Amino acid sequence: MKRITFIGAGSTVFAKNVLGDCMFVSALNGFEFALHDIDEKRLQESEQMLKNLAKNYNDTIKVKAYLDRKEALIGAKYVINAIQVGGYEPSTVIDFDVPKKYDLQQTIADTIGIGGLFRSLRTIPVMLDIAKDIEEVCPDAWLLNYTNPMAALTGFMLRYTNVKTIGLCHSVQICTKDLFKSLDMDHEGIEERIAGINHMAWLLEVKRDGKDLYPEIKKRAREKQVVKHNDMVRFELMDKFGYYITESSEHNAEYHPYFIKSRYPELIDRFNIPLDEYPRRCVNQINGWEEMRDEIVNNSQLTHERSKEYGSRIIEAMETNVPFKFGGNVLNTGGLISNLPENACVEVPCIADRNGILATYIGALPEQLAALNRTNINTQLLTIQAAVTEKKEHVYQAAMLDPHTSAELSLDDIVAMCDDLIEAHGDWLPEYK
Repeated sequence: MKRITFIGAGSTVFAKNVLGDCMFVSALNGFEFALHDIDEKRLQESEQMLKNLAKNYNDTIKVKAYLDRKEALIGAKYVINAIQVGGYEPSTVIDFDVPKKYDLQQTIADTIGIGGLFRSLRTIPVMLDIAKDIEEVCPDAWLLNYTNPMAALTGFMLRYTNVKTIGLCHSVQICTKDLFKSLDMDHEGIEERIAGINHMAWLLEVKRDGKDLYPEIKKRAREKQVVKHNDMVRFELMDKFGYYITESSEHNAEYHPYFIKSRYPELIDRFNIPLDEYPRRCVNQINGWEEMRDEIVNNSQLTHERSKEYGSRIIEAMETNVPFKFGGNVLNTGGLISNLPENACVEVPCIADRNGILATYIGALPEQLAALNRTNINTQLLTIQAAVTEKKEHVYQAAMLDPHTSAELSLDDIVAMCDDLIEAHGDWLPEYK
């Protein structure tokens, strides 16, 4: 039986989106959706939910839960990864609380920054174990990675394992649609070109019928900055560096050294920056799940509409040989973006079909955009090196190169904070030398 394996299937709502989408793909008729999670209760809940969906939308699909990961992977053609190592408690709480002792504030902490760095360090060893299982029992499978930190994890998989991996994020497909909506502009019929790195890819071109729409976008954005709104950081970056960025303002506030600054506390209010945003979201999601569990898990009449997630469309393209274009995270092999390092993970337009996934050549980014990308790539590459070597000095160096951390703390404080984080995470991390 052909199989799609979902690792981290206890993320019931996300499993519904991605695997629910797959139920609308006739080329997947007769597939098994193999679910794995380390949380048996959440795994069973997702299994029940997907069985209800299969009954309602595609009864040729078999849904089966596995507590043994390797057993779930045997013979898989596609593997979807959506894990979170350490969860909200203890790990996310540690990622925020320890840096606060050094007066280092964060918003999301899942990409770079000190929180993103340690999220990578505790996730990469698990990704390596998953890769070993894939190489043993389904070596030809494609891994669709949705887990953050996207660039560090996908870059690690592509450089240090033999697993065919593509990194997927939804920030690219919603970028211009959300921008145009916020500026009361018509989104229909636009042409766009987006490339960079995950969460920091750039809207390089945006046109309609050959006309450049950037002048109107920038005009409206400047007018909107007069009053508070939820995208002030990105509009400020566009004003100063010339281009709009894919990921949200709350993310980008901590990717750069310009916005969360102890010497300029007024910037938090000026740019409407939501400090500690991710912990709030986690608590709300945990509480919300308790309220919506019965509605989703035990609802025999559960409905689904195909989402905007790329996963099902990539798999459909590979199964049918009808090409699908999307923004994917790949290794910058051959200099797809010529002024970024070749060992970096970049986000560029890709084409999926029966041959697999082909990344497209972009060339050079405007130099100021490549420079901003490099500040994040530096930390990503050092984080991967720290995970591979398990040396504390590389952990320290990754943190020292992080734009926000280095703008706020001394070298000695960065080392001390890293030591405190390593101690606080305990067995969630390897033993560093």
